[in-house]
Amino acid sequence: MPEPLRRDVRLLGAMLGDGLVEYGGQELLDDVERLRRAVIAARRGETGIEEVAALVDGWTLERAEQVARAFTVYFHLTNLAEEHHRIRTLRERDTGGAVPGSVAAAVEEIRASSADGRLAEVIEGLEFRPVFTAHPTEARRRAVVTAIQRISDLLTGLNAGPGAGEREEAERRLREEIDLLWRTALRRGTQMDPLDEVRTAMAAFDETIFRVVPEVYRSLDRALEGDGTGTRPPKARPYLRFGSWIGGDRDGNPYVTAQVTRDAVMIQSEHVLRALEAACARVGRELTVHEATTPASPALREALAAARTAQPARIEEMTKRSPGEPHRQFLLYAAARVAATRVRDADLAYASPDDLLADLRTVQDSLAEAGAARQAYGRVQQLIWQVETFGFHLAELEIRQHSELHAKALAEVDGGGEQSETTQEILDTLRVVAWIQRRFGVRACHRYIVSFTRSAEDIANVHALAASLGDGAPVLDVIPLFETGEDLERAPHVLDGMLEIPAVRRRLEETGRRLEVMLGYSDSAKQLGPASATLRLYDTQEALTAWAAHHDVRLTLFHGRGGSLGRGGGPANRAILAQAPGSVAGRFKVTEQGEVIFARYGHPQIAHRHVEQVTSAVLLASTGAVQDRARDAAARFRPLADKIGEAAKASFRALIESEGFASWFARVSPLEEIAELRIGSRPARRKAARGLEDLRAIPWVFAWTQTRVNLPGWYGLGSGLAAVSGDGRDLAELREAYEAWPLFNTLLDNAEMSLAKSDRAIAERYLALGERPELSEAVLAEYDRTRSLVLAVTGHDRLLENRRVLSRAVELRNPYVDALSLLQLRALSALRSGDVTDEGERAHLEALLLLSVNGVAAGLQNTG
Repeated sequence: MPEPLRRDVRLLGAMLGDGLVEYGGQELLDDVERLRRAVIAARRGETGIEEVAALVDGWTLERAEQVARAFTVYFHLTNLAEEHHRIRTLRERDTGGAVPGSVAAAVEEIRASSADGRLAEVIEGLEFRPVFTAHPTEARRRAVVTAIQRISDLLTGLNAGPGAGEREEAERRLREEIDLLWRTALRRGTQMDPLDEVRTAMAAFDETIFRVVPEVYRSLDRALEGDGTGTRPPKARPYLRFGSWIGGDRDGNPYVTAQVTRDAVMIQSEHVLRALEAACARVGRELTVHEATTPASPALREALAAARTAQPARIEEMTKRSPGEPHRQFLLYAAARVAATRVRDADLAYASPDDLLADLRTVQDSLAEAGAARQAYGRVQQLIWQVETFGFHLAELEIRQHSELHAKALAEVDGGGEQSETTQEILDTLRVVAWIQRRFGVRACHRYIVSFTRSAEDIANVHALAASLGDGAPVLDVIPLFETGEDLERAPHVLDGMLEIPAVRRRLEETGRRLEVMLGYSDSAKQLGPASATLRLYDTQEALTAWAAHHDVRLTLFHGRGGSLGRGGGPANRAILAQAPGSVAGRFKVTEQGEVIFARYGHPQIAHRHVEQVTSAVLLASTGAVQDRARDAAARFRPLADKIGEAAKASFRALIESEGFASWFARVSPLEEIAELRIGSRPARRKAARGLEDLRAIPWVFAWTQTRVNLPGWYGLGSGLAAVSGDGRDLAELREAYEAWPLFNTLLDNAEMSLAKSDRAIAERYLALGERPELSEAVLAEYDRTRSLVLAVTGHDRLLENRRVLSRAVELRNPYVDALSLLQLRALSALRSGDVTDEGERAHLEALLLLSVNGVAAGLQNTG
């Protein structure tokens, strides 16, 4: 472990230990230490896992719960220390050159391999659209996240090397905050509602995203023009567009209503207008250029005169406060108008963000005309970028609903009789979309996603429902979401049918023949297994790219990825480079879910690095050289991949179609109990049925993660590799595919990561709870096969051998995760035995179970 990281972990761990003694006496710390040493010894082979389990089983339930809390808080602190070390490492790498994975590195590579004209073309069409969703995968309470942030700020201060007196006070406050974290309930006591989820997401915007966006654009501009950035009109255009499903995604969530959608966009608007008001005011206060050195342009003087006519008292006051500073006066007036827009003061408010942009450009042009180029294209330009990116709505709110409901609603509307509550809600939602468009512009909300799209009729139904509102109909781009293996296969056929829908054809003409299609990673992986789903999604991307070229359509593929490897997660930049050739074309749209939002956007430097890595990958994936290499490798190795996919799918389906599999899965995992964590407003199942097909992908992955099996990330791959390698006898072609084909490389590396976060010995104890030895043996045999063959193909002697930082983090965490798993197993075994009749004991067991679930999620840094 690097020394600075070791120092931080030891400091935070020691302070937590002192806090445990203050809370529960030395005996509590001794028990925690006894378990810590025992799990480390078990990992080293010095003792058996049975001895550690016996230690855990010997404690009272109250003590077991306290120990579980201690390990959970320790993981929160360790995660924080690792985040600080990532930031430290990013700063150390930033020596002024083109850091690998940065925008500057991508620009250099493109320039070296093609003419500048190609670079300009890619930059002109560049788009990155992260879409935040309320998928329930963030297991931490907001109070816990906030407490961790305060600890983070104090640790930053300590690492900055304060004086002795300052250090003593910082350490005192750090101990106070760690004690508070220990005493804070780690799981929610009440169910979240959709507006809670909206407000939670706003924290990432307030604390990070609003500030980071112009810094990212500046990095791109510097890469394009070098040190000239900030002294001339920028070449970097605003290419980030944030989206949100939070408050708009009603697929299976009865708590998302038309009123919730309206409230969600108003909350978003409140936050962005406050941010823009503060930014305008700050830039205005700082822009103290005097008219003697920087005279105002005729356009700015005219604008100030018009403002004085409309608001004489206000302009008079500003003139007195800032005499001889017309640029400052006008920006402070703009800040006042943004404030009026927020409180809906019609006399002063801006009608639209375009009007604010016009005022900002008037100031910018005036500064440039006066020779103050650095003032024009410095902070004023960054403010312009923020308005261009966020508007007055912050994120483009997207609506999602299940295809089945639209068909039923349209039948009722066409029938003319009494309408069901569901139909009324769908129509009310469309009316709210129209209201949002009138209030904030069409851009604020116009995408309507139809989940489980199976035919063009599913798209036509939504357009027909909107048309039934007459003049009150919203402008819609209705987006098909293909989720199952069968739906992915017939996607091009569905798009053929969409071209026959008049409303679709009209939108194509209005948008420059732009069309969006969403691909679902979660449900396809749950249906086909990870290997087969990856290949099916790749085929679909190829087919849709060819379809778009044939029909002269500018296609954007929307990737519905989760945070976990079993739901399409993993490093975003590597995933982009593994897409089918031609499918990126400078545009990348992806869901950002749950814990991923705060992991990627919770700290300014990490958010900046993430956005740059994605941008770099999108630029490179859109170049001919990268696409040609991927195309050649795909053509060469596709027959091999097809054999792997078929065998992997057969293995996966054989397992999940085993008689009684769903009930066995519920018994060996905390599947049903996870709902009690109250980590989201959405139910775990789409319907009341208890079958596996109705189970959402998130609890499916979350539960398997808790058992340390991690089955959704690798199951079936071993059988697939064995089908083409003769159980390891002939690996040459597989190794060549791993080296040459980004898709195959990413598939195996993600499986390797998933295997590294699993543990066979712990998993075996969970599986035994199901009392189905044949199913347990099937899972463990596939685990052994997959692990062996993945190592053989990659050429690694151990898992994650080539990923030193990640390997270190996993290896250091695993013993501590073992401790929480054994505490969870104690509770789960007792609850599954049916012998617990005392309600008090059951409550303690459930509390221990849920606390350990929270801790394992923190330790593995994965939920669903």
